[in-house]
Amino acid sequence: MERWKNSCAVVTGASSGIGAAIVKSLLKADLQVVGLARRIDRMEQLRSSLANSLQSRLHIIKCDVADMISVHEAFDWIEEHLDGVDILINNAGVHIKGQLLTMNINDVEKTLQTNVMGMVYCARRAFNSMKKRNVNGHLVLINSILGHNIPNLGPSVMPIINIYPMCKHATVAMTEVLRQEFRENQTKIKITSISPGLVNTEMTTEVYKTMSALEPEDVSMAVLYCLSTPHHVQVHELTIKPVGEMF
Repeated sequence: MERWKNSCAVVTGASSGIGAAIVKSLLKADLQVVGLARRIDRMEQLRSSLANSLQSRLHIIKCDVADMISVHEAFDWIEEHLDGVDILINNAGVHIKGQLLTMNINDVEKTLQTNVMGMVYCARRAFNSMKKRNVNGHLVLINSILGHNIPNLGPSVMPIINIYPMCKHATVAMTEVLRQEFRENQTKIKITSISPGLVNTEMTTEVYKTMSALEPEDVSMAVLYCLSTPHHVQVHELTIKPVGEMF
């Protein structure tokens, strides 16, 4: 991680869970970190939990990645105050329980807008920032094993994941599409999809809480590994499962 020292890393969905764990890991690796989140109070709590030596390198911006204007305002601030983006961790996501056939359609659209278009909005701004400064940066998309396989929990369990795995399948495709576009734009920007299995976060529903699960810190360690690879190495897809996972 030495080559990233004092570089600017942007983490979306930074206020809790995987995002908060990634923020802490990047700060400890001596990066400037911009945490984008809707819940500023949670970000301030995160800052106050840090060692004094780390607090000044955490920059907090209120941002709803589902809102393109909000994304533009956040990245405009980053370019004005921190020169630009070197690393983007596209982590923000939502899951609203329900069945695709019967749940409120607004919740379906919210999930799609946040989990897919939010990634697109941020990826576009990060790419433009890297390209114009000739920076060989890195985009990391926090994906899910649901982007590769949809488990069937049996006839007695009502599925509640609705459009969420469709969004994660889109993330798999987005990773390859962006890889090809980075190449054809004559850049050396890297892109990585990290697909964890069940992770113990606020998004974990009751039906899964008795199952084997990863911790957010396990995912943040994976992010650091991918960022630490030599300049000629790109981890395209990294899947992480807890030991004993049933899926």
